[in-house]
Amino acid sequence: MTLDDVVIRGFITLGVLVASAGAAWILEVPIAVAVVSAIIALVLGLVASFKQSTNPALILGYAVFEGVFLGALSSIFEQRFPGIVLNAVIGTMMAFLGVLAVYTLRIVRVTPKLVRFVVAAAIGALGLILVNWIATFFMPGGLGLRTDSSIGIIFSGAMILLGCFFLLLDFDSIEQGVKQGAPEKFAWQCVFGLTLSLVWIYLEVLRFVSYFSGDD
Repeated sequence: MTLDDVVIRGFITLGVLVASAGAAWILEVPIAVAVVSAIIALVLGLVASFKQSTNPALILGYAVFEGVFLGALSSIFEQRFPGIVLNAVIGTMMAFLGVLAVYTLRIVRVTPKLVRFVVAAAIGALGLILVNWIATFFMPGGLGLRTDSSIGIIFSGAMILLGCFFLLLDFDSIEQGVKQGAPEKFAWQCVFGLTLSLVWIYLEVLRFVSYFSGDD
């Protein structure tokens, strides 16, 4: 595996995701279809993650269904908050470039301790999101983690930061794979990890910006 392998497959995967998102936006895909696509993408993502799959069909399939969901969701946000999608895209790109600079300059080094911390933080965050969702059945807004409030803003900011830490792990995985002479097909798994992190960051930036956008 070389860095070029990762870059080429990265362009392909992200290109498929963006194309399917654009199609979903233009065709005004119903929210029900978007939800089904999100579920399919989740299943494919879990399979690819747990099997550490390097199957391009599986990873590109994830990109297609995730793209449909993102396109439909982005359209809804854009209708309510004009200009928010462009801001979220720019924010995601800035996060990517910022983390890349931090990793390249070795400002933050990826160590086994950092990996354990990021994984533990992710598990904790997902647990909180689940508890918050369950709480919404008993009280409006649940614990307030996903509401336009101080705690919601702080939690969303923390989720963006967590996504950036996952990008650090992705960059390290790519570097180690190149150094250790991993098989060329491993580039697909590296690209899948990058795609997951970027989708995570984009969704959280989209939510974060919505808290400060006027509802016209």
